Amino acid sequence: MLKTKPLPEARDREVLLEVELSGMKSLDWVTQHKEQLNGMLDEHGMLLIRGLNVVSSKQFGQALSTLFGCELASYQYRSTPRTELRGNVYTATEYHHDEVIPQHNECSYANKWPQKLGFFCMLPAGKGGATPLADSRAVYEKLPAEIRAKFESKQIMYVRNYSDIDLPWTEVFQTDSKEDVERFCHENGFEFEWFDNELRTKQVNQAAIEHPLHGFKVWFNQAHLFHISSLDPETKQSFLSMFGTERLPRNTYFGDGSDIPEADLAKIREIYEQEMFHFNWQKGDVLLLDNLRFTHGRQPFEGARKVLVGMA
Repeated sequence: MLKTKPLPEARDREVLLEVELSGMKSLDWVTQHKEQLNGMLDEHGMLLIRGLNVVSSKQFGQALSTLFGCELASYQYRSTPRTELRGNVYTATEYHHDEVIPQHNECSYANKWPQKLGFFCMLPAGKGGATPLADSRAVYEKLPAEIRAKFESKQIMYVRNYSDIDLPWTEVFQTDSKEDVERFCHENGFEFEWFDNELRTKQVNQAAIEHPLHGFKVWFNQAHLFHISSLDPETKQSFLSMFGTERLPRNTYFGDGSDIPEADLAKIREIYEQEMFHFNWQKGDVLLLDNLRFTHGRQPFEGARKVLVGMA
């Protein structure tokens, strides 16, 4: 019988599982214990596994697909730059090492998203580089009722202009065919407009959802991350001068096209800050997350760092 321990850095949640393989191969151990591991993940929403002795991206992908009981999902309609490895395992977002990646649920800007995530630390950073987490249910419950009501009733419109400033459409949609992009947009309810070889899309999606297993509401969107106010003041002003509001690489509005008050977004970011916690990566750590219950981000770091991710 596996038993978790409290993880002090996770506010003493009982989510640390220290593994004794006793000569077993890691994949055999996962196969033997996958039912209990999934039960722990369903109960707690996260699980930090230490001692599993995963050493490669291939091994990590096999362990995740065995645990989740399916092939790992591909990362299409992309928001950030990543490198794809074998078996739908990817590097974590490859933004510059001195940048903070704010809290977000994976693909919550879209109408389809992974239910579960797995992270694998191949190499912890020399300094910094933690993956902070926050409880999406707690964020929802701590938000002022008037903000929740406004966002849930109006929903969120994501507007993206694809270029080398952010990500080109060929990388986002993983194709160089305009016809493929248009088919994707039609299938997923996007508005789209071409300007020669440049593309703008608009989509309206949820602000919050009900957890399918537990029934409680979770805050589930990336309005605060896509909005122009997420940039530092100098970059924000520079982008507005270069692009105007219509051609910003990315921005968010309410679903009816009206502006989202920046004070509302500041409050959302404040609550994420209050709910955030992090642990220090150790080499070989495997972190399992319920993508609906927990957001994740990244701290700046120094030195080399390699964290991989798989989704299902």
